Amino acid sequence: MIAEHAMVVLNNDKPASGLLAGDVGAVVHVYASGCTYEVEFVDGDGTTVACISLDAKEVRMIDRGELR
Repeated sequence: MIAEHAMVVLNNDKPASGLLAGDVGAVVHVYASGCTYEVEFVDGDGTTVACISLDAKEVRMIDRGELR
């Protein structure tokens, strides 16, 4: 299970939310089942682009050194 405040990577496009696979977000809530996360995606100035509920299979933990 991914913890709250963890950085995650989106696995698939979410066009309705303006998101593309590979976008990075932060988990802001883990639902009780641990199978669904509320993830916030922001742009470069910190403005929220989307805050959406995602199934565990739709995100993955960001790997060490992945962002440079």
